[in-house]
Amino acid sequence: MLLSKETSFESILRLDSEMNQIQDLDLLLERILLDARRVIHADAGSIYVKEDKENVEKLVIKYAQNDTLQQKLPLGQKLIYSIFSIPIDDKTISGYCAKTQTLINVPDVYHIPPDAPYSYNTIYDMISGYKTASILSVPLKTTDGRLLGVIQMINALDETGNTVPFSKDAEFVITHFAANATAVLQRAYNTRSMILRMVRMSELRDPKETGAHANRVASYAIEIYERWAFHHRVTGREREKFKDIFKIAAMLHDVGKVAISDLILKKPTRFTEEEYVIMQHHTLYGAGLFNDPHSPLDIIARDVALNHHENWDGSGYPGWLDPMTTRPIKTDRNGRPLGKKGEEIPLPGRIVAIADVFDALCSKRVYKEPWTQEQVLSEIHKQSGTKFEPELVDIFFDILPQIKQIQSLYPDDGG
Repeated sequence: MLLSKETSFESILRLDSEMNQIQDLDLLLERILLDARRVIHADAGSIYVKEDKENVEKLVIKYAQNDTLQQKLPLGQKLIYSIFSIPIDDKTISGYCAKTQTLINVPDVYHIPPDAPYSYNTIYDMISGYKTASILSVPLKTTDGRLLGVIQMINALDETGNTVPFSKDAEFVITHFAANATAVLQRAYNTRSMILRMVRMSELRDPKETGAHANRVASYAIEIYERWAFHHRVTGREREKFKDIFKIAAMLHDVGKVAISDLILKKPTRFTEEEYVIMQHHTLYGAGLFNDPHSPLDIIARDVALNHHENWDGSGYPGWLDPMTTRPIKTDRNGRPLGKKGEEIPLPGRIVAIADVFDALCSKRVYKEPWTQEQVLSEIHKQSGTKFEPELVDIFFDILPQIKQIQSLYPDDGG
């Protein structure tokens, strides 16, 4: 049952306040979709963003949600959906919505009027085993008319749970919700742009540090953390707050490479032992950028930058060194810094360690071809208990479908 307009506006204002606290673009998109569905009681939905590749504008799906299908999954598992793009044209409902930048309300996709320019491909329902009926597509556009994307609601539900068309009241409410959400999205886009500029600074020095790599590593890390938090009974509010900060921090895991010489970073062959020691200092340089913490983001970004090359068995780097002075904090009998091991390594560093190695092994480098999926997974499994925390390795394999989905979402040519 749709809330009254007064109650709906109160709900939108509350959600607007909550959304303004989210900094990461992807997490905000997911939250916008969830809140939009809740406010007009839609069983499912998807959110698309507009992308311009090779001068061709398309809508790319970013998130899809479906309460009916989600309820069929074991507790803690997430719905997996296909990553695809559609042209901005007259052929599809969402494409037409984007092209005309107008709201489209279809009471029944199986009985679209013959004079409508768009149609609905029922193959999606056959594949998913889910029957789509009503669709409400709304453009996400800025006050100056720039299209950011489309939010699409699927199957309005009445108070008894039956599928019904979306009402005029639902159109009114979702239009205002979309306007508020777009304003918040613009801020998140600005934050993402700032983060990616920092990543591109590293890319200028090290060609391996691309926006796609940073997005993948951070997205893997968030999925691993979310399942870890579920197992450890972390409250939903605490989990969402940490995810938002962690996502940004994980994107900046290698920002310290800006301080490493081009002669080393761009070397087309493997490092010498001396070069490798110099390269290890990127962890210290990165941590040094955040060593005067003024916010939780500074603290987690420092932990990630400093610790994502530490190993569970203590054989990683840089070990117990002060990132500002590079002096040892804990030493062995010979005065050499001890390595951090086990839970001495902060959780964000332990998680990003797996995410970063997985992506590196899957990627082409000047000195190697990408490993096969079988080789990569075998290596991750083999390093459980030595390089990686065993519990996190188990979680990694549990969420492998989500990991593969992220690979599709951020291909190397996608930036």
